[in-house]
Amino acid sequence: MGREQRRLLIDPGRLQRAPAGLVDLSPAESRYLVKVLRYGPGAVFAIGDGAGGLWEAELTEAHRAQLRQPLEAPLAWQPPPQPQLVLLAALVKRDYELLLRMAVELGADWLLPCRGDYDAVVGQPNLERWRTIAREAAEQCERPWLPQLQDPRPARDWLGGTVPLPPLGPTPTERAPGSLAGLKLIAIPRQSGGLPLLEALDCWTATEPPGSLWLACGPEGGWSGAEESLALDQGWIGVDLGPRILRSSTAAVAGLGLLSDWRYRRWGC
Repeated sequence: MGREQRRLLIDPGRLQRAPAGLVDLSPAESRYLVKVLRYGPGAVFAIGDGAGGLWEAELTEAHRAQLRQPLEAPLAWQPPPQPQLVLLAALVKRDYELLLRMAVELGADWLLPCRGDYDAVVGQPNLERWRTIAREAAEQCERPWLPQLQDPRPARDWLGGTVPLPPLGPTPTERAPGSLAGLKLIAIPRQSGGLPLLEALDCWTATEPPGSLWLACGPEGGWSGAEESLALDQGWIGVDLGPRILRSSTAAVAGLGLLSDWRYRRWGC
């Protein structure tokens, strides 16, 4: 399959319901293929299920496509990345949608919006729109695994470790129990004693990757003293993102970019 083939992400449930691999396309998917890409019957593109599977598909008509491989035998399957990148980002008044899009482009596997003690955001976010943004970004970047966006909840739930994070997908069976511990980093002010982020990554000396690699970034007003203390007591490592004062959304993207590069250089994913 050539790199020039465009890719659609289609939910595994929809693919399971496709009779004999004949997939009904949504109006938005059909419009993208026919109007934007100018594909006609016979055009070949790729379909991913957001869970590691990839198939070739042929457009048979404007609203329908035929898988070229059996659903149970995809053209390719890729396991979930290890370590998984987890971004815990406090809600901010502006640019949160852009933050989510860039986080997906940079490789975040989990997007955890949260409300901090100094959160100044009012109202409820449009989660359906946020999930659409994440899906579009994953399609653009040809990511085999669709990042998971959780509902917003208090930052203390995540910082205190009271909420378990389910696995993104199957984990290697040869790993011993307990070997999937995470490396958790929280952005704090330099005067609070945070390590430069790259130095903090050097704390991971094991030959196997951590099961997850977390970055927590607070709201415009920063983390409260109670939130910061809670995180450090639970084993989070305080990190410093540099000498300049960054907006919350900028800090999240800058830090995540460093983590993504570290994961790629060290673990190849």
